Amino acid sequence: MIHNLRNANFYLMVILDLIIFVAAFYGAYLFRFDFALPAYARTQCFELLKYTVIIKFSVFLGLGLYRGMWRYTSLRDLWHILEATFLQSIILVTVVLYKFGFGGFSRGIFIIDWMLTVFLCSGIRVIIRSFFAYRDGNAIQFSPEACPADGNNVLIIGAGRAGEKVVREIISSGQLKYKPVGFLDNDKAKRGRTIHGVPVLGQLSDLHELLENKCVNEILIAIAEASGEQMRIIIESCKETGLPYKILPAMEEIINGKVGIKALRDVSYQDLLGRSPIQLDTSRISKSLSDKTVLVTGCGGSIGSELVRQVVRFNPAKLILVDSSEANLYAIQMELHHEIKFHNYVTVLGSVQDFELLDSTFQKFKPHTVFHAAAYKHVPMMERNPWQAVHNNICGTKNVMTAADKHGVNRFVIVSTDKAVRPTNIMGASKRITELLMRLFHNSKTTFMAVRFGNVVGSSGSVVPLFRRQIEKGGPVTVTHPNVTRYFMSISEAAQLILQAGVMADGGEIFILEMGLPVKIADMARDLIRLSGKEPDKDIEIVFTGLREGEKLYEELITEGENIVRTEHDKIMVLKAFEENYQEYSFKLKEKLSRMTAAADKFDAKKVRELLHETVPEFDEEG
Repeated sequence: MIHNLRNANFYLMVILDLIIFVAAFYGAYLFRFDFALPAYARTQCFELLKYTVIIKFSVFLGLGLYRGMWRYTSLRDLWHILEATFLQSIILVTVVLYKFGFGGFSRGIFIIDWMLTVFLCSGIRVIIRSFFAYRDGNAIQFSPEACPADGNNVLIIGAGRAGEKVVREIISSGQLKYKPVGFLDNDKAKRGRTIHGVPVLGQLSDLHELLENKCVNEILIAIAEASGEQMRIIIESCKETGLPYKILPAMEEIINGKVGIKALRDVSYQDLLGRSPIQLDTSRISKSLSDKTVLVTGCGGSIGSELVRQVVRFNPAKLILVDSSEANLYAIQMELHHEIKFHNYVTVLGSVQDFELLDSTFQKFKPHTVFHAAAYKHVPMMERNPWQAVHNNICGTKNVMTAADKHGVNRFVIVSTDKAVRPTNIMGASKRITELLMRLFHNSKTTFMAVRFGNVVGSSGSVVPLFRRQIEKGGPVTVTHPNVTRYFMSISEAAQLILQAGVMADGGEIFILEMGLPVKIADMARDLIRLSGKEPDKDIEIVFTGLREGEKLYEELITEGENIVRTEHDKIMVLKAFEENYQEYSFKLKEKLSRMTAAADKFDAKKVRELLHETVPEFDEEG
């Protein structure tokens, strides 16, 4: 209170309210008597006016209505006014009843007085709030030279759902130490409008001009949907300003509960791939997974662990986690138990090469759905150890499929790869054979399907972590070839589309995930260097080392002659099931697999290669 007495604005607020108190009470009499006050009413009004002003001012002062700043009036302040004016009226009526009695007094006057007081007190505050919102949004706040370097003014790119959530969080929470000064959005219809009092100042092209007239300390990117090219333009524009910038996580991560709205972070390469949300048929997926037992092989790997996180969203009755890596299995177990708070899981430490273990696990838990993500995926490693591609990728997959068929699994999803298309390496050929294994189970009651897609950013085999480590050490960044290209998508996107494809199959199909446009690895390296704040070929050198063994310049998702068609989902295509004589084909495939396994048992790399070529005629190691 002592501090308020030293503030000139306090006296201005009091004077304005006193005028309103008088105007409201006198206005109540005028309304009551149709603006023709009789003499006794005028005398009565002036006699009560002193009591009215004193009571109203005392209540406002006592309830702290002069502690706030009117320029920041909120709905909470208006609610306090409603409470205070109601209390004023109760006290005033009590005083009148005690001192004068109600003889000769109109009850309607006190109701009208209360309504006018609420309207005028709230109105003046809203007008002042609106004035400052308009002024702060459209006038020059600081000259660039006077802008404090340690300020917290932020400009938000994106005036859509994500941008609105950011501003609402900033306003309602004291944990985000930001002050939004405006939005930028390329939607011209939003120009000049405000969101929670924060104006839309222009388009992204206006960024540099606005920064000359505004004090901005940081830029927040809050865009739920954008293509990779659009995100590149936004990030490049932010970088040119020299200001720090952060990005809001994708909306599906917020909606899924993986992160909160406060999780603003530095821009990552994944953001440059595009942020289009995945539309899932959640009702079909939920029907397939909810209250069912789900088994995931390779559950500790990049794709397997994300599949586990996505499956948990649909409340399975039990999760069976199978992995040969103790560390990976323990990590996903701890995440489920302590972070996701899901406890209905069973951990099985073992390899898919162990059929007896798989048979026992399937017999004991009777899984309804299986996601088979366990596989060796490192191309050069499989080139040097081709027998392991046979033992793990081919025989291991056959073991899991056999156990699923034997124990009546409803749906079985094989996680495949774009390297299975016209393979040029051992790993790709082995994954192509895992797709062909479905033909051995064409009479099964289990619905088998495969899902084929490209690289995922941040996976254990991705080049992104390698490039980051090289950049941290100051370079050089090693790229195999200037023209090598790959398809990329986020781990989360891949896992969600695997779940969606899993409920779409009739049996034997290979689903192809829409990967967008292929990305040049050299361009990816340059983008990552720029994101680290350095310049490629200047601060960090890029060195081309030549294609590795088994590697090809570009990957494909389909091969010539494959009968691919669109599905009802815009990001999923399907190769129709095999239609030739199953019995004859199955007999030949089993015979080749038997010889291949025998060669692998003897570590006969040459024979393994020969049999892979024989089984997969399109396997071309020349690339």
